[in-house]
Amino acid sequence: MKIGLFFGSFNPIHTGHLIIAGIMVETTDINKVWFVVSPQNPLKMSKSLLHEFDRLDMVQAAIHDNYNLEVSDVEFRMPKPSYTIDTMTLLAEKHPGKKFVLIIGEDNLKTFPKWKNHNIILENFEVYVYPRPKSVDSVLKTHPNVCMVDAPMIDISATFIRKCIKQSRSVRYLVPDPVEAMIRSKNFYQD
Repeated sequence: MKIGLFFGSFNPIHTGHLIIAGIMVETTDINKVWFVVSPQNPLKMSKSLLHEFDRLDMVQAAIHDNYNLEVSDVEFRMPKPSYTIDTMTLLAEKHPGKKFVLIIGEDNLKTFPKWKNHNIILENFEVYVYPRPKSVDSVLKTHPNVCMVDAPMIDISATFIRKCIKQSRSVRYLVPDPVEAMIRSKNFYQD
């Protein structure tokens, strides 16, 4: 079984994330997508980051009715900040019957060489890349373990969603209904 690992803070998870996960399952050889909720991204520090369990709950609420999508809290028990190579290595050791694939946006491909042990990721795992607005070309596009996936260009940002919430504007259609209900009931992103 091939599992696509979609890492992120998911602060909050939004419809763009779900569309990409759906495209990966429906149009590639990936059988399932696991949303790996990252407690802390080493390249992004944010004061507006909700507690990791709240973000995990939102992802679970967003995907609860889709058998092909799962959420993982594997990084909650790992040293922080967590690094993709460490998580992928751990998952590969824990699940020898599964083949793991990294899912990233094309905007991350240019900075991929800055990732910890990026060359080991490329040697040992496939990387499936979806298009992102304003992406800069990367020589890695032609790497044998990089697969460019035909997917819609989606430009929804969690930053924009948090801003809308702070301004009491609607986020309907930007996030799944259960996620919006959770955000409203728990007053997330109100500061």
